[in-house]
Amino acid sequence: MIRPAAEALAPGRSYDVCVVGSGPAGATVAAELADSGLEVLVLESGGTQVTARGDALREASSTGLWIKPWSRERVLGGASTTWAGLSSPLDDADLAPRPHLGGVGWPLPQAELEGLWEEAAARYRFPSAARFGAEGFGRLRAKGDLQPVWEELEEKVFLAAAEPQDFGREQRATWEHEHVTLCLGASVTGLETQDGGVVTSARVQDASGEQHDARARAFVLACGGIENARLLLVSRDADGVALGNAHDQVGRCFMNHPKSYAGTLRFREPVRSAPYYFGCIHEGFAGYAGLRLPTARQAELGLVNSYVRLEPLFPWSDNPGIEALVTLVKRMSAVMRAFRRSRQDEVVELRDYAETGDDSEVQNARKSWLDWVRLAGTVVAHLPGVLHYLSYRVTRRQAPIHRARIRAFMEMEPSLENRVTLGEGVDAHGTPLPHVHHDVSPRDRRSMVAVYEALARDLERTGLATLEEPLTDADPWPIDQDASHHMGTTRMGTDPASSVTDPDLLVRGTTNLYAAGASSFPTSGCANPTYTIVAMSIRLARHLRACLQEEGA
Repeated sequence: MIRPAAEALAPGRSYDVCVVGSGPAGATVAAELADSGLEVLVLESGGTQVTARGDALREASSTGLWIKPWSRERVLGGASTTWAGLSSPLDDADLAPRPHLGGVGWPLPQAELEGLWEEAAARYRFPSAARFGAEGFGRLRAKGDLQPVWEELEEKVFLAAAEPQDFGREQRATWEHEHVTLCLGASVTGLETQDGGVVTSARVQDASGEQHDARARAFVLACGGIENARLLLVSRDADGVALGNAHDQVGRCFMNHPKSYAGTLRFREPVRSAPYYFGCIHEGFAGYAGLRLPTARQAELGLVNSYVRLEPLFPWSDNPGIEALVTLVKRMSAVMRAFRRSRQDEVVELRDYAETGDDSEVQNARKSWLDWVRLAGTVVAHLPGVLHYLSYRVTRRQAPIHRARIRAFMEMEPSLENRVTLGEGVDAHGTPLPHVHHDVSPRDRRSMVAVYEALARDLERTGLATLEEPLTDADPWPIDQDASHHMGTTRMGTDPASSVTDPDLLVRGTTNLYAAGASSFPTSGCANPTYTIVAMSIRLARHLRACLQEEGA
């Protein structure tokens, strides 16, 4: 039930589990525990809608790659309120220890993760393993004009629910559950501990400025890769050491998936249809196939796991009016649902990259009524191009495609120098702001260049296309956009000297504090992380249920 802080955090009130954050990790933990008989408290610093107060709390400074504000949403559902929904399982290259990365890997069997991904698919609208395979999205490979035989590359499928999951909106039954208490406008400013590493309470400041203590038997930090580290760094044990930081690991090995356009290819013959590579909606999921180096080749060259996707260039590509139109139409959810229903039995091919909603500033920026009017004006100002686009979108005609833009997505190796620290400023609660430093390493660059080189050779061998503007390891490095995937600052592992949490996500040096979400990832791979975040949160909830029910027995 949604309760005000004064009631939910009244003196003497205590819970079994206190979850900090309501994004995919926090919402999943709460949903999985709702019917366990345990009393769960969820603290969310934002409200059900975005507010000026919540937006102010997103502030963070950064050097190297820029951190986008809408990657740190303070609202019920967290960043799932702005994401495009793409997901994919991690690869074997991501999970196994890699000698060229110092032997770091995931301390979990791949088979266990595969089972957890299936549970995430069954309960949270993610695609099942079968949908990623040859009998799922792979069936579309034979449709259209492109069926290349790759020798140096292999394909990796990415899928999203046609209507991306908003964990704030979709978990309404969880927020209304009798054993779940949701407290909005409740910002955690630190954690209190006692001897023995027991966290006794979370310090909370509500929207009116009142101070409260949230007490529980176990605490789960589920507020993102930056904020999880920040809360550990501002919380000190009896010896004055930040929680989990006995070996100076908290905040280190921050990882992202730097992305950007880099280069184009020109087809030898015009292409009219390639839904598998260019992107489409089919059977309730949007998806495309990217291209990566095989795991064995990555290991041979000492590289990390990056990939590229091909984006078709239409005569109307990059028209601001089209992005404005798509933004306006997506705002009208009833129209979008009607469109999807009318085409549910078809393969709906991509007609402009704006349709994907991939972290666009235009689509994610806060808008007043005047901004919406300006968007409509942008449509009118670019009407010829908009009408050209609509003539193909509405009539299902296929325009000849002569060139495709290459969109690159990088894995970052876990580097100790890429980290979250406490900055000089403070937020509205007086808590030090986070500062993020992260940039691509020489290995990261070499890995991306190697994908381009393999692509060029495969294209030349097949005669399919010519790679224009090949990627080189030169400055300025062009792949420099934040993907809003903040990972690795509380990495899990078996060695206390190089990890912040154990394989059960328990923060080292504590007995009842856990760090959920992508901050626990030891390596990032190239897959969007939310699928695995939800899978790992299912696992964490199962662990908490077993431990707390056993204690209470």
